Amino acid sequence: MRILIATVTAGAGHLAAAAAMEEAWRAARPGDAMEKIDLLTLFSPLHKKIYSDGYVQLIERAPELWGMVFAKSDNPKLLGNFKRIQRKFPSGSKQRFAKVVKQFKPDVVLCTHYLPLETLTVLREQKNGIRPFVASIVTDFEAHALWMESCVDVYFVAAEETKARLVARGANAKNIVATGIPIAAKFSAKPDPKAVRKAYGLRDDLPVLLVLSGGFGMGPVAEILTELDKVPAQFQSLVVTGRNDELRRELAVQNRKHPTHVLGFSKNMHELMGVADLIITKPGGLTSSEALAMGKPLFILNPIPGQEAANSDFLLERGAAAKVNRVEDLPYRIEQLLGSKKLDEMAKAAKKLGRPQAAETICREVLARVNG
Repeated sequence: MRILIATVTAGAGHLAAAAAMEEAWRAARPGDAMEKIDLLTLFSPLHKKIYSDGYVQLIERAPELWGMVFAKSDNPKLLGNFKRIQRKFPSGSKQRFAKVVKQFKPDVVLCTHYLPLETLTVLREQKNGIRPFVASIVTDFEAHALWMESCVDVYFVAAEETKARLVARGANAKNIVATGIPIAAKFSAKPDPKAVRKAYGLRDDLPVLLVLSGGFGMGPVAEILTELDKVPAQFQSLVVTGRNDELRRELAVQNRKHPTHVLGFSKNMHELMGVADLIITKPGGLTSSEALAMGKPLFILNPIPGQEAANSDFLLERGAAAKVNRVEDLPYRIEQLLGSKKLDEMAKAAKKLGRPQAAETICREVLARVNG
């Protein structure tokens, strides 16, 4: 069987989901021919800069504008009309992706971003067009209309509520499976807490707050640490700055009231989450799913309007997270949570929601549908 995994660098989550699907499929069927493609590599240099840098700048500097764009575009009928017009003027990147698909001739295409779906729809509609089995793997707890295309044979979504949203918008319930969001197999493991604490220089007698900035190192991490210094309770912090080396260097030389360990990009997030008592983070779909798989409660700070706000609502409604909208509100809430019964309840809720085997479940379901 020939498998194509298609994704886009737009935040780290889509790439992580693609990597999880590659890992799971290779483990299940090592003999299959597989390719993974990031459509951003097919963009022209200018288009690539506008798409990737523009997204980062927009959500960092004008999140309300991004939220408005997200909400206005979340309309299947409106999007359908827009795409029909857009298809009359195909872009170079879409044509290059179409060429990749035609040359590779996949039996299955696993999409962890919505962008490849439009091109796959065009290919399917062509006379004698290529017709691979297409899976739309939604990487947030709410499915935006962009994930819906006529080429999709099956949707894999985070939860039954996500499925209900797609059904309400006209998708066939038989073609939607609530598997959870695919994450790496290592989040199914249980690291030795003592060994991890020793490796990172953490004390055994203090709770651990894990502060995450996301893969791009965005968010008010410095402000968070300043506010955490105001918390009277005793704890220690692990801070991950992602690929933002400037932020890592800046934070590493600062003195803190509480023991603080600043790290850059980490490939051992499962270990860091494994020793954390509370994770302070943006509620991205992948990060949230990883934390839930580890049974760790989340503390959400000022989610970006749009998909992060929707993810935040999902987690809060199920008791797996707490939230503040302003960083100055952090000290009081953290003080109230540390060592409390509420924190234990949040951890239990997180564990209940966790779906560490999502990638493996998706592989099995795709194979059953293709072969059935």
